[in-house]
Amino acid sequence: MPFHPQEAYQCGPAALATALASVGIRRSPDQLRDEVYIPARQGSLQPEMLAAVRRAGAIPYRLAPEPQALLKELAAGHPVVVLQNLRFDWAPQWHYAVAVGYDLPAGQVILRSGVEKRLVMDLGAFDRSWAKAGRWAFVALPPEQLPAAANETDYVAAAVALERVVPEAAEKAYGTALKTWPGNLLARIGIGNAAYRRGDLAAAEAAFRQAVDEHPASGDAWNNLAQTLHERGNQPAAREAAERAVAIGGPRLPIYRQTFKTVSGG
Repeated sequence: MPFHPQEAYQCGPAALATALASVGIRRSPDQLRDEVYIPARQGSLQPEMLAAVRRAGAIPYRLAPEPQALLKELAAGHPVVVLQNLRFDWAPQWHYAVAVGYDLPAGQVILRSGVEKRLVMDLGAFDRSWAKAGRWAFVALPPEQLPAAANETDYVAAAVALERVVPEAAEKAYGTALKTWPGNLLARIGIGNAAYRRGDLAAAEAAFRQAVDEHPASGDAWNNLAQTLHERGNQPAAREAAERAVAIGGPRLPIYRQTFKTVSGG
C-alpha cells in the first residue's frame, strides 16, 4: 500500500491519494487538494471525496455502517477510507484515514493515518472514533471489480452516479453488476444507453430488447427501445414499443409521449 503523509488539515487529499494509488490511479495530495479541500472548513466534505473518485474513473462504494462490512473489504485486500471523530461529539475533530488491515486475535486495526504509515489502533477505540462519525467509509475500486460487501441496489446506484461523470467507466461497472445480478433492470438499461451513446445501435437494441423481455412493465426500457428502433429504420416496431411505454405511463409519461410522437412522424 502506498502512503502519503498529510499536511495540516489535508487528511482528505492524503487519504484519497492513498486509496486511488492502491488501484493504480496516481494522484498526489497536491493534485487532489483543489478537488476536495474546502479552506473555510479546513477539511474535505464527504461528497467531494466521492466525486473526486468518480472523476478519476473509479467507482466509490459506500459501505454499510457496520464493522463487518469494513472487515470484509479488508479481508478482500481493498483499502477502506474511513472518517473518524477523534475528540467529542460536542467538539469534533474530523479525520480521514485509510484502513489497510486488521488482526482480530490481537483486537487491532491497521491504518495509514496522518503522518503515520502504520498506525496500529485498538479495534474498540477505533470503532468508537468511527461510530462518532456515523461509521462513514468507502472503497475506491476499478469499475471491473466488485466490492466484497456490495449489495445490488447500492452498487448499481453507484454506477448510475458514475455514469454522469465518466460514462465509459460506468459501462464497465454495469457489466460488472450484470455478472453478479444478471436480471438488474437499471444495469441492463445502462448498458443499452452506453451502446446508444457511442453509436452502436445494434448493441443498444439488443440490450433494450433483453430489458423489456425481462421487465415488460418498464416504461423506460420500452421507450429507449422505441427510440433505437426508430433510428434503425424499423418504424412499425418502434411505434409498437412507444405505444407500450405510453400505456405503462408513470412519472416520465411526457417523455414517452414525445417519443411516440417522434417515431410516429407527428
